[in-house]
Amino acid sequence: MGTDWSKWHDAYDRADSSLGDRLTAVRAAIARRLDDAAPGPMRVISACAGDGRDLLGVLAQRPDSARVSALLVEYDAGLVSRARQAASRSAATVVVREGDAACSDRYLHAAPADLVLLCGIFGNISDADVRTTIEAAPELCAAGAEVVWTRHRRHPDLTPSIRRWFDEVGFEEVDFTAPQSDHWSVGVHRLVAAPRPLEPGRRWFTFFR
Repeated sequence: MGTDWSKWHDAYDRADSSLGDRLTAVRAAIARRLDDAAPGPMRVISACAGDGRDLLGVLAQRPDSARVSALLVEYDAGLVSRARQAASRSAATVVVREGDAACSDRYLHAAPADLVLLCGIFGNISDADVRTTIEAAPELCAAGAEVVWTRHRRHPDLTPSIRRWFDEVGFEEVDFTAPQSDHWSVGVHRLVAAPRPLEPGRRWFTFFR
């Protein structure tokens, strides 16, 4: 991968960047899921978690964050460091694991989760890998878990296929946010089929940038 992802994440703090709007939508989906599951414990998995600002930003504003246990998996060492610093200030139990989030073995002791974040992934991998990752998503999920995902809608827009692929593997759509004024989208799908055991030794995707 040639992208400096730590520098890329700095765009979240720029007023002229639409990433802030997308982050707001992701955080809203996370907060709603936490509200729906309250007051019980909540297990969260975040793949390609970056600096964790989506989940950790929500938890920082919640008095009930201690009921959350989360695994964040991130490849970039700089982002891992930033995520760990933020996690250290949280009442939640948060493990930030440095490594390749595409490898199923990273999640062996964290799955199944009640909330799975697949944000910042589908726009950076091949269409075939997007489908493979969606097909594997039930392996990360507990019964009734929700998956939050993001993808741009530039031509050719893959989001109709993504939404259909989630349906085909046993999810129902909870929400799809796609503003007319921009190209980003945030989807939320709930697992209604039976969860599947995590298959070790699998690689689901490869970043092409």
